Amino acid sequence: MSTFHVNLAEDEEAALIQEDDHHDKDKTIPSATAQYEEALLATGFGRFNIILLMVCGWAQISDSVEILSVSFLLPVVKFEGESLDEVQKAALNSVIFAGMMVGGYMWGALSDIRGRKQIIVLSLVMNAVFGFVSSLVQSYWVFLTCRFFSGVGVGGTIPVIFSYFGEMQQAHHRGMMLSCLSTCWMMGNILTAGLAWWIIPSEVPYMNPDESWRAFIAVCTFPAMTSAAMVSFLPESPKFLLENGQEDRALHILRQIFKKNRKHGNRSNEYQVRRLIPSDRFHQSGRSTISQVISGTQELFRPPVLRSTLAMLVIVFSLSFGYYGLTMWFPQIFAQVEYGNGTACGGSIVIPKGDSLIYQDAFINSLSNLPGNLFTILFMDKLGRKFLMATGLILSGVCAFSIWMVTTRTQVLAMSLCFGAASVISWNTLNVLGVEIFPTRMRSTSSGVRSILNRIGAITGNMLFGVLIQVHCSIPLLTVAVLFAIAGLTTFTLPNTTKVALK
Repeated sequence: MSTFHVNLAEDEEAALIQEDDHHDKDKTIPSATAQYEEALLATGFGRFNIILLMVCGWAQISDSVEILSVSFLLPVVKFEGESLDEVQKAALNSVIFAGMMVGGYMWGALSDIRGRKQIIVLSLVMNAVFGFVSSLVQSYWVFLTCRFFSGVGVGGTIPVIFSYFGEMQQAHHRGMMLSCLSTCWMMGNILTAGLAWWIIPSEVPYMNPDESWRAFIAVCTFPAMTSAAMVSFLPESPKFLLENGQEDRALHILRQIFKKNRKHGNRSNEYQVRRLIPSDRFHQSGRSTISQVISGTQELFRPPVLRSTLAMLVIVFSLSFGYYGLTMWFPQIFAQVEYGNGTACGGSIVIPKGDSLIYQDAFINSLSNLPGNLFTILFMDKLGRKFLMATGLILSGVCAFSIWMVTTRTQVLAMSLCFGAASVISWNTLNVLGVEIFPTRMRSTSSGVRSILNRIGAITGNMLFGVLIQVHCSIPLLTVAVLFAIAGLTTFTLPNTTKVALK
């Protein structure tokens, strides 16, 4: 990343912009005015796009690791020698989503005002710091507090990273590239499950045998730490700059992207676009940050985007309730079937020390996202967003309903694999639609608002499963199936955005 010099101080940028303009006057090529999508298309596709995908993908992996890491602690975590009861486990699973609910809206709204890049860096740093501190504390309540603030950091990265990445993708392959970015969530699942399988059942040197989970939590902060450093070398979103009256900076960054993507030669003034036309200018002068946040939020609940906002909120709540309600409890369900009464519901369990079978199952389950991710990468731009969303939601509901009927470890694993494969199609499509439906001035704010319903769904799902998993989980599983069906039908009220230029 040290060779990537797009990230410049503002005074250096101004000098380079003047230099570019000087070169432009010396050229005989007539000036060209272009819309953003045309200017982005002229930059080509090459090394910059690959670097951007790698860095944003690593940031996406860090979020996945941070969210899912706690679920692997539930069967083994202890404080002051005492295991957690089911309510404490449910609170531990849910607290990160409470933090994400706060962080998603706060960071998302700020990124529509202050810019994408700095918000991503700040949220990643917050995630890493509080995540690492949580690995050291000895009190359950302090641990819970650290996980909350770590969640505030995670909540900022998720909505903003997709806006940032999507704004630098050309319309004809935006769906494919956003699906590639979404695939990194699966990689985070695999990484988390692999680390848990390797570290938690093992005896870590210089640590109490019952506290190997602390080493696991500490290691899980590495992706966030390194992501923050790497994102700092990337440029600000030129789309954001353009829509906020900074045409010169936006054009300069597009020239540098063109230069980075060139296979031969490196003269940025070969770029033919000389002037950019803002498509949806949003003047911010004279208003406080708070008033801008409130105004941007209110605009989401007015025509012409009101219907899309409400539909997306229904979909994201339903998907989050079912996905996190099940996924965060899969290690517990695996343990329940293996060491309990032979079903996914009811009964207390005792896990033998050093047993790694449930972590092995969770690792295998994390691989279930691969077929769904590959499918969306290949067919997102061919079959369309709405078809994939509805199909993924309905199939996920069928799988969720079937889990309560299984009686063996193999059956639980098979149904969880099917559920993971189907639900990832819905998540990937939701990420693409969230970028494409809303205009630049409210894109991250809309993601932040959706994150509130997302986290409410996740918290509700986790708490409901935590309370009922020791009684009988057929009721929450049936609820998941019904919500997925409702969300699948709601999908058809959304506009078609396939291969359409960003607003």
